[in-house]
Amino acid sequence: MKETLSAPEARRIALAAQGFGKRPVDGRAGVRTLGATIRRLGTLQIDSVNVFARSHYMPLFSRLGSYETADLDRLLFARRAPFVEYWAHVAAFIPAADWGLFDFRMRELRRKYDAPDGWTRRHAETVSWVRDELATRGPLRPADIERDAHRSRRGPWWDWDEVKSALEYLWLYGEVAIAGRRGFERRYGLASQVIPDDARAPVPREDAIRELVRRAAAAYGVATAADLADYWRIRDRKAIIAAVSDLVDAGDLSPVTVEGWTSGGRPAKAWVHRDARLPRRIESAAVLTPFDPVVWFRDRAERLFDFSYRIEIYTPANRRRFGYYSLPVLVGDDIVGRVDLKADRPTGRLLVQSAWWEHGAPRDAAEAVADRLRAAASWQGLETVSVSHWGDATDDIARMLGDAPRHDAGPIGPEALSPAEPDASAEVAS
Repeated sequence: MKETLSAPEARRIALAAQGFGKRPVDGRAGVRTLGATIRRLGTLQIDSVNVFARSHYMPLFSRLGSYETADLDRLLFARRAPFVEYWAHVAAFIPAADWGLFDFRMRELRRKYDAPDGWTRRHAETVSWVRDELATRGPLRPADIERDAHRSRRGPWWDWDEVKSALEYLWLYGEVAIAGRRGFERRYGLASQVIPDDARAPVPREDAIRELVRRAAAAYGVATAADLADYWRIRDRKAIIAAVSDLVDAGDLSPVTVEGWTSGGRPAKAWVHRDARLPRRIESAAVLTPFDPVVWFRDRAERLFDFSYRIEIYTPANRRRFGYYSLPVLVGDDIVGRVDLKADRPTGRLLVQSAWWEHGAPRDAAEAVADRLRAAASWQGLETVSVSHWGDATDDIARMLGDAPRHDAGPIGPEALSPAEPDASAEVAS
């Protein structure tokens, strides 16, 4: 690998490492391919918003094309599934075999929240009751636990909000694991009921961070220390730098300079993974979730693609610039635009609520985007694509869709989080 990379070369390396290269072939991916893709990424971030599709379904669609979501559900939600939820890159799915790699985080979170004045100490009786319930009856759905909390024969009625918090804290500590979901409702069990014994063996902190940094480097292809830290949200810069040094010594990483990557006015320190490839071109076209590793670290997205992104769900509707839940659009090796999608299932329509180009779209971008929107509609069981008039890309996309139906949409829209779609960040006590 070269010691100096141009910005386009860095983009191609990064996208190839993430599994992009050729345009996805719809309908080809089965369970084995889905599992291999998740392992390549290392994690799938969870988000509860379901306007188009829940976020964890999207990275696989982006890379592989249309697939049966029931196949992914079997990998993620079965009682003894090969993947399990934990606080990796925030709330995320990870291979169950990797549980022990996060023992250092479990210990750190316990030190933070189980201190003498911490929540679990102040509610020790509730926490003990929850442990006993899961040991005796688990794994359980929250509804099962709630019923028992209000009708406990072994003690007083338990406050349900405290019970829910106890479950989440015990999950952070690694005592409780998510034993699959029904719909999107979690089932909780003791880690010993869910995670294989060999996977629960703790990995020493230094070794775990080194391994996680190695995996982040492989998944990113080329990265700065900040990129590698963010992949797993590791806040210890000293430990990150030590891991990078060890990986350089082992031959896993090599220093590299990327043109245009700066820090404090100087060239930013970056490293390339030994398995990174530099393809001549990237032919992919994809609609990405905002929580795809390609764009989830906003600083990296700006460095790679000159793409600035913020989620506007919580922005007042009349002040939204791009839409409620805009999705970045990849064509070739560039982020060329963003589309705000809504699955209108009663009418069988995929609604393009807005569509915008980024800093000049390539000549064939509209055609590629239209193709992916057709695929997205089909994947979600929708019959037609309707395009609004809001955004400078809407006319181009509608034309490429063959004079698609049009509808009205604008910054003052009806979308808002409903009680059934809570903020994912609120699912975990923090």
